[in-house]
Amino acid sequence: MPKLFLKVIAILLFASCSATKEKKIDNYVFKTKSERKDYINSYNAALKLWDVPYQEENIETSYGTAHIIVTGPKDGKDLVLLHGMDASSTMWFPNIKALSKNHRVYAIDFLIEAGKSQAPKKSLTSEEIVIWYNEIFTHYKLKNFDVIGASRGGWIATLLATQKESKINKLVLISPAQTFKNIDKMRKASSAFFLKIFPNEKKLKKTLETFSYYPEKIDPIYKKQFYLANKYAKSNTSFLQMQPFSDEDLKKITIPVLVLIGDHDVINSDESIIRAKELLSNSKTETIENAGHFLSIDQSEKVNKLMIDFLR
Repeated sequence: MPKLFLKVIAILLFASCSATKEKKIDNYVFKTKSERKDYINSYNAALKLWDVPYQEENIETSYGTAHIIVTGPKDGKDLVLLHGMDASSTMWFPNIKALSKNHRVYAIDFLIEAGKSQAPKKSLTSEEIVIWYNEIFTHYKLKNFDVIGASRGGWIATLLATQKESKINKLVLISPAQTFKNIDKMRKASSAFFLKIFPNEKKLKKTLETFSYYPEKIDPIYKKQFYLANKYAKSNTSFLQMQPFSDEDLKKITIPVLVLIGDHDVINSDESIIRAKELLSNSKTETIENAGHFLSIDQSEKVNKLMIDFLR
């Protein structure tokens, strides 16, 4: 991993542990009650952008409380959504109506990121991440289900698919981070890390312009939630575990996989597509024109159609 990236992460983690005058709470992600309340209010406002009937559920796991948003017909094929870093499950607002038409959707907030899942003061190893998600899958009795993962969620989805006992039927990877290769344009991508360290509106604007080809398509309500996630939420060390998967691990995945990369992505490049084609025995890949890392927003209609056609 590039030295610059490690230095930025080290600064980021140090900054996230800084003291605060308000009494701290027993929560891995948020330091104070007021910060968590402010974020949750913003989360609730952004969730209204889904514009479909849904229910929010909390289940207890070995590592903390998992928050899942469930929508779609009860007899629909099971589909799990894994969001990107600091994006939470609300990020699916441009896609959820299309995805939930014929699928029973379970959107899971990652335990140690900004969202409604709650963990005590402990990060998770890769092995624990697998256990945590499998506990959720067991709770809902999910078998032969599909998974869509975006960015960090794509890395997690790939990790789950490499497991021997995986019950995943089909896999969609939307610009998966650190999955096929290290971050492509490190200098540009570092804007997101500096937003985390020194959050302000100017850095938010720069980050969105870097990661999205059409930042104006991002709803202002969701922008606020994303900003508060970066302002208040602690960064977790599990990100340091995200190394590109080995050839051997990727060859373990024999289920159908759809890989979508934006042509202006700062995280992936053509090398990601090439490696996916070479190592995933049952893969379909596509580069989406006029799309950045946030391609599920930049080109939502095209991405929705590709995903739905693939999952049929």
